[in-house]
Amino acid sequence: MPPYQAINQAAGLIIPEIILLATVCVMFLAGPFLVSETGKAPVGLRHRWGILSLLALGAAMFAWTKAPILEAGAGPFRPDEFVWFVRGVSLVGGMLLTLLLWDQIDDGHAAEAHACLLAILAGVNFVALSNDLVGIFLGLELVSIPTYILLFLARRDWMSNEATIKYFLLSIFSSAFVLYGLSWVFGIAGTTNLTAITQKISAASVTTDLGMFQLAMVLIIAGLSFRLTAVPFHFYAPDVFQGVTPSSAAMLSFVPKVVGFTALLRLLPVCFGEAGFTDWMPVGAVRVVLMVLAILTMFVGNLLALRQTSLMRLLAYSSIAHAGYMLVGLTVGNSSAGTSGVASLLFYLSMYGIMTIGLFALISAAGTFARPLRSLSDLSGLSRSQPAIALMMAVCLIGLSGLPPTGGFLAKLNLFLAAWSEGTADGRILAITLAVNAVIAATYYLRLISAMYFEQSTVVLETARQPAAWIAGCLCAVATLALFLMPQPLWNAAVHALSHQ
Repeated sequence: MPPYQAINQAAGLIIPEIILLATVCVMFLAGPFLVSETGKAPVGLRHRWGILSLLALGAAMFAWTKAPILEAGAGPFRPDEFVWFVRGVSLVGGMLLTLLLWDQIDDGHAAEAHACLLAILAGVNFVALSNDLVGIFLGLELVSIPTYILLFLARRDWMSNEATIKYFLLSIFSSAFVLYGLSWVFGIAGTTNLTAITQKISAASVTTDLGMFQLAMVLIIAGLSFRLTAVPFHFYAPDVFQGVTPSSAAMLSFVPKVVGFTALLRLLPVCFGEAGFTDWMPVGAVRVVLMVLAILTMFVGNLLALRQTSLMRLLAYSSIAHAGYMLVGLTVGNSSAGTSGVASLLFYLSMYGIMTIGLFALISAAGTFARPLRSLSDLSGLSRSQPAIALMMAVCLIGLSGLPPTGGFLAKLNLFLAAWSEGTADGRILAITLAVNAVIAATYYLRLISAMYFEQSTVVLETARQPAAWIAGCLCAVATLALFLMPQPLWNAAVHALSHQ
């Protein structure tokens, strides 16, 4: 095949990502020309960039619905059912995050902020699409580098600077872990193509019993655990969440988990000779590592959240605990004995994104730029001053706690059933641990609801003028309730993502 035909064929598989990156280039190139040398921009300029961002995401979603679904080959991309699911999650989440970012950024930096968000979403999709170790690493970096810029642009005080520096330094450290692990896999297998690595391991020309191969797996899991905020790679999260805006905190609580689990689901099965994760279950040392990470992450996140008085730090530890719940699904894998752990993970990841983005959007809509909601006491009496926001926030909190009638209840139930129905002692331990931690988490989530409805406010909060964030929060609250009544389409999509791997 001539080179130009191969390029055209490959480009046809990544049309949604091309649309996003083309819009990124337009924003980065045109944005500075609309801002004066003193940094002043026309009032309302951020609305134009927000609209352009939504139009790009809408065009990408249209291309996503028309994109081909192909089985894995030897090419650089593998647009299978799993890619279809990840694209949907990232694009829908991207629209909600765009609404949340809309009024959290000033007019002079709106172009760059929205461009960074679109680049991050394209990076998530490239990690899922890539059929090569190099492509996966480049996708991870396409998520990381714009994140540094976005964290700095949205809020530029000393707390934001400190948070950005902490995230930047530790993210580089984690990327080094991943790259070092991938380089060892390449050195052992002699190729970076995932299909070729699978074939070599399946043919026993490459053995996974080598000590350096097992160490490579540990390095990859450790590096990606930073993005998941899994213990003991979680320590940056509370400080970073406390120093950034709600829009940045929402992005950090959701997008890195999507890209982290996507990378793990692409790499781990391949490195053990499986073409995909249709029938894959972690075994040996990898299963032990994932199980320990899941248990520690759940307990550390929830127990430390009980001690917090800062709202953002509490939600950071909550995000850590939710990473532990999702690790349960990854540890279980696709057991033929019962509910699929990977499908439960994908369902939970989608549900968590809706609930956590909605919560941060409502926190943003309830506060003001002069006085954002930062401590638990700021929630006191919110049901009297802003009853609609308090009600929707309560729905998202109930969903995160895993109580009915919300989709969060079904998400946790699926993970519990996946672990319990596996039929092993490890699975039962994970299921019981998850149930115990769900009870612990409900304690601090219900404490937030109690503050809104049963405590008196000592401060009069002004009404925030952030209609876009209010709309995002409203959509998420409605979706949280709707997915309890109609969860089947999302569950079918999660199960379908496992087929033809």
